[in-house]
Amino acid sequence: MEAFTRARIWLLARLAEWRVQLRLSLRITVAAALTYAISQMLHLPWALWAVLTAVIVTQMSVGKSLIATIDYMIGTLGGGIYSGIVGLILPHDTNLEIALTLAVAVGPLSLLASSNSRFAAAPFTAVMVLLLPTVTHATPLQSAFYRVIEVAVGCMTALAVSLLVLPQRAHSLVYDAAAKILIRMADLLPVLLADLKTSRPDTPAQKLQSNVGEGFRKLAAINIEAARERSAYLNSDPDPQPLIDVTLRLRHDIILLGRAAVEPLPPLILERLEVPIEQFCLAAREFLISCAAALTARIEPAPLDALDQALADFDAAFAGIRRDRLLQNVATDTVERIFALGFCFEQMHADLAVLGTTADKIKRGPGPTDTKKADAKLEEIA
Repeated sequence: MEAFTRARIWLLARLAEWRVQLRLSLRITVAAALTYAISQMLHLPWALWAVLTAVIVTQMSVGKSLIATIDYMIGTLGGGIYSGIVGLILPHDTNLEIALTLAVAVGPLSLLASSNSRFAAAPFTAVMVLLLPTVTHATPLQSAFYRVIEVAVGCMTALAVSLLVLPQRAHSLVYDAAAKILIRMADLLPVLLADLKTSRPDTPAQKLQSNVGEGFRKLAAINIEAARERSAYLNSDPDPQPLIDVTLRLRHDIILLGRAAVEPLPPLILERLEVPIEQFCLAAREFLISCAAALTARIEPAPLDALDQALADFDAAFAGIRRDRLLQNVATDTVERIFALGFCFEQMHADLAVLGTTADKIKRGPGPTDTKKADAKLEEIA
């Protein structure tokens, strides 16, 4: 019985980890099957192209599916009209004539696709329109007409499935992506704290900074999908741009902290600042994790009290160093790094306060009582 319980817990954990991928798989499966059924009802000559279109445009989120649907329809419509006209004007009875017609049709469309990604499907459509008649014995105009209809059926079915079958909103993906970045930043703080104490040529700080940068690249791509959802009135959530902006400012704070930690602090300075720095980094780390939980589980973030006290203790210790003139015999570049550290903590405190306010505006649900849900979500994205 215990083994069964463990297996069940393991299976539920894996399903939670792969929930987004499983939902996408289900949507693609439903879209393909439903598109085929509709194609048979409409007696379309080539249901294959409608089904392939449905599989292609069914994406991870509703916003991305909408973008893929619009782009694919634009490329198909443009390619179908142009290639249909070319096939109507130019003779293409012999192999040489077919090759020449293909060149005239595909060449300009390929140039257009290379300059505008929305027309990426246009060259492919031209090939289908001009070569399918050699198999089906239809005219180029008939081939173009059926190609557009088949793609329209696939696109509309896929978009409907994305909206109705376990829909995944891009805004939720934005919040999850931002939470992942916050957790990566939280992981960086203990590393940079250790760098302030001792010299470590093998410090993992640079690798962790690169992971944060990669997270921002993914976040930017998802935000485009979220913007398309809002423009199409498919989501009423607030614009996540303020969240992205404050997260980016926190990245700059982390980079500044990394520059201050490029070398350890002098022993005399470290003796006075070690405990306040540890307290601030610990409080900042806990608050970053709290905000990540607030974003993913739509709950209220933790209060900023511990961070307020940690900054006050650091300021008091730093003022004592200046009062006792301990920086007089310290190298200029080291003094600059110490002052940069103080500025970094003040700026990080201000940005974390804004982050907490932003996360509180995004939250959904009754309030801060659902801590189990927050812990589960954090385990999924960490």
